[in-house]
Amino acid sequence: MKTSNFSELNLIPALLKALTDEGYERPTPIQTQAIPSLLEGRDLLGCAQTGTGKTAAFALPILQRLSATKGKHRILKALIVTPTRELAAQIDESFKTYGRHLHLRSVVIFGGVSQTHQVNDLRRGADILVATPGRLLDLIGQRLISLNALDIFVLDEADRMLDMGFINDVRKIISHLPDKRQSMFFSATMPREARDLSDRLLLNPVKVSVTPQSTPVERINQTVMFVSKENKLKLLESLLRDKAITKALVFTRTKHGANRLTKQLTQSGISCIAIHGNKTQNARTKALEGFKSGKVRILVATDIAARGIDIDSITHVINFDLPNEPESYVHRIGRTARAGNDGIAVSMCSGDERDYLDDIQKLIAAKIPLDRDHPYHCRESEAGLVNGMSAVQYRKEKAQQKALEFQKYKQARSSGARDANAPRPRGGSYSRSSGHK
Repeated sequence: MKTSNFSELNLIPALLKALTDEGYERPTPIQTQAIPSLLEGRDLLGCAQTGTGKTAAFALPILQRLSATKGKHRILKALIVTPTRELAAQIDESFKTYGRHLHLRSVVIFGGVSQTHQVNDLRRGADILVATPGRLLDLIGQRLISLNALDIFVLDEADRMLDMGFINDVRKIISHLPDKRQSMFFSATMPREARDLSDRLLLNPVKVSVTPQSTPVERINQTVMFVSKENKLKLLESLLRDKAITKALVFTRTKHGANRLTKQLTQSGISCIAIHGNKTQNARTKALEGFKSGKVRILVATDIAARGIDIDSITHVINFDLPNEPESYVHRIGRTARAGNDGIAVSMCSGDERDYLDDIQKLIAAKIPLDRDHPYHCRESEAGLVNGMSAVQYRKEKAQQKALEFQKYKQARSSGARDANAPRPRGGSYSRSSGHK
């Protein structure tokens, strides 16, 4: 079904006016495919990566269906569960934006902050609730939230929810839902656990798949630069001094790496800010607001924290560290080239990351163009070598070295004195399992 404008989707005038206010002219493919079925009350299984317009794909039908509901408003009728605080806040903002001409009220709840303000919001009544799993279950347990009258349930970013260990929380939430409801399940990837969960949640769903997770958005210009680990910072600094980079998202593999890189860039006179799971909610909100408004043009992030970033104007994504899970590469670069814009994704690859690059290229079924035209090109890294060793052998030796350091540390501790040659071992590992600290 090809649709050239939103009016062809049978949306009510109040929603069309809100879309016009925001400058939206044409629906995205997932909106075209999903909205008509959702307006009919069908369950939906959506396989869609970030940046495809899926929030509007479920928010618009929810607002339209609830606005037509007879009876008392301010009784919870729709619940959207999502993995991160940032994503929850942005989905709530979308409901408020699209529903500005309707008499419906949305509330958002998440952990990491006091529940007092959120509870007060709930007591004033809500038609729509956007929540993260932990805080939702806490308030259900305190009998501050009832799902008895719920008509619509949305599980968003399901694959990341499972990655973050929320599977049991999600199952508990599903157990609280009324049997008669409309359900929507969105996931960028469909691992077996996600498929099993969708089978439990959905009844005869419409299936929508837009831009499979292994396929990066076509408008993203991707390049890879081979560089030694020691020269990565210098290469990044040279890239970020380019004034054409107006809003850049830089990825590191760990929280510690994000903090360290932010400090190093700041010391070099490059203004930036970090966002990751160890930051307080206020710090994360402030970082996102500064980045979104343009006060800060460079945001350093980890994979999980970045799942809540929904900003149309990101011009560049830079992988300072390649992800050790190839699917994360697609999620990362999907932060650019949104809302019809073009985007640029630059990946730095040191010798110990060469097999990560191979896995990424296997997943996306394409070779990422190589850029040797920079002063820090490293032939050894291009060959997948570190100090003459393969990437796998290098990580193995580093892991053995850390294990030996830890053994020395334990021996020193057990003897009651810390040996000068047995320093406290630093955290981190070079194995594949270490990517999400």
